[in-house]
Amino acid sequence: MEALKTSKPVFTAEILDPLINTFEKYEKLNAFCINEQFYSYGTLALMISGIRKSLRRHNLFHQYVGIVANDDIDTYASIIAVWLEGGAYVPLHPMQPAARNNEIIEQADLSVVLTSDDALSFNGCTTIKTRNLILEEVNLNPVECSDEFPAYMLFTSGSTGKPKGVPITRGNIGTFMRSFWEVGLEINESDRCLQCFDLTFDVSVQSYLVPLIRGACTYTIPHNQIKYSYVFGLLEDHKLTFGAMAPSMIRYLRPYFSEINAPDMRYCILTAEASPVDLVAEWSTCIPNAEIYDFYGPTEATIYCTYYRFSRNGFNKHFNGMLSVGKPMKGINAIITDDDYHLLGPGEKGQLCISGGQLTPGYWKNQEKTGSAFFEMNINGRSERFYKTGDLCIMDEWGDILYGGRLDYQVKIQGYRIELGEIEYHARQFLQGGNAVAATYENKSGVTEIVLFIEDKEADPESISNYLKSTLPYYMVPSEFVFRETFPLNNNGKIDRIKLKESI
Repeated sequence: MEALKTSKPVFTAEILDPLINTFEKYEKLNAFCINEQFYSYGTLALMISGIRKSLRRHNLFHQYVGIVANDDIDTYASIIAVWLEGGAYVPLHPMQPAARNNEIIEQADLSVVLTSDDALSFNGCTTIKTRNLILEEVNLNPVECSDEFPAYMLFTSGSTGKPKGVPITRGNIGTFMRSFWEVGLEINESDRCLQCFDLTFDVSVQSYLVPLIRGACTYTIPHNQIKYSYVFGLLEDHKLTFGAMAPSMIRYLRPYFSEINAPDMRYCILTAEASPVDLVAEWSTCIPNAEIYDFYGPTEATIYCTYYRFSRNGFNKHFNGMLSVGKPMKGINAIITDDDYHLLGPGEKGQLCISGGQLTPGYWKNQEKTGSAFFEMNINGRSERFYKTGDLCIMDEWGDILYGGRLDYQVKIQGYRIELGEIEYHARQFLQGGNAVAATYENKSGVTEIVLFIEDKEADPESISNYLKSTLPYYMVPSEFVFRETFPLNNNGKIDRIKLKESI
């Protein structure tokens, strides 16, 4: 009997093979622009090869390798080198507290950490200083590795205060890339692409992989720069053509919209948090020729799993002023369920649950958390494994998903269950697109009340309160208003709600 032919692993087919082809085909083109310095694909390939040679002395096949996530060419070369050697990377942010990085190192059982910082070392780990390596010859031949093994592991904040690891397999990220290209974004070697996310955040993976696979140039943001200001400069000076950004960054750019004219931008992805439809409409005038997409996805489902294309001239679906997150990407199944995992129909509000080949196998060394976050359900006669996103959503009759906020943003006030996103929506209406965040706090008597943070030091609290009283039930009207010139952002570019609450 003729032996069955086996197809290539999806990670090899969708990521490694295209990357190697890019290095060979576009050797002299620029791969990165980092802090105004350009690096060619040839230079990057040589650095990758030197790091690989050093890694081989430590037998790291099917092992996790720590990478200090600096904004430099060494760091990106380290990621590819680890993949080619059959390993997985764990990013360690250089500006995080040492205690948190040591916690991650211990949890992930890291024995080797790659860093471009000569002064940095970690207790209990071999530290490879990538700046000191001798670069001799190019070797991009990958070690054979199964799709079941992780490509990377990110540590996200845990409710216990202890970071939780989310391993993303090679099959997960390969499947994601295959689905991403199906959306229809056509990136080529002439594109100039933005990478403005920390490498500890999953959107960074899309932001560097997409241009590298297609031979384009990636423009990054130095850690010591103000992100939105630096992005403004890149748009103006380097005529970027593609980029993913958080809506909070767009909001920071809003005072400069009249000065921004970026006709070269072809594609713009908004992601990481809900996108206010009025903000997107204003931003669209700054990038008049770009297709704008709202992409949604939790880390556990590999970067993005749904998308919606913004219509410049037509109607855009939204809920509480937030743009729809659209339909599932190819290979993803999305359902809305109630608290007992019963399927809900069109127009019914419940929790968004996701299944498909992009789902992580589970949390690192945490069976209890994995068991509570994932469940099996029979769909059309077949059992599927779903992830509970924790997001409150509605699916309309056309299959588009409307985002209603986090389930943990639902609170009880005077016995009434309310959604803080609804308060924020009406506040933004009064502020004509200005930003507002609602939260709860306990007053001196131990009673739960609502506080509204407003990103405008000139706003009048009495006028806002009177407006909200005219549009909301009495129990939803905030009892306190806190004004800030700007809202703090976390490392992922999202509004830092924890810092806001701590400032009360």
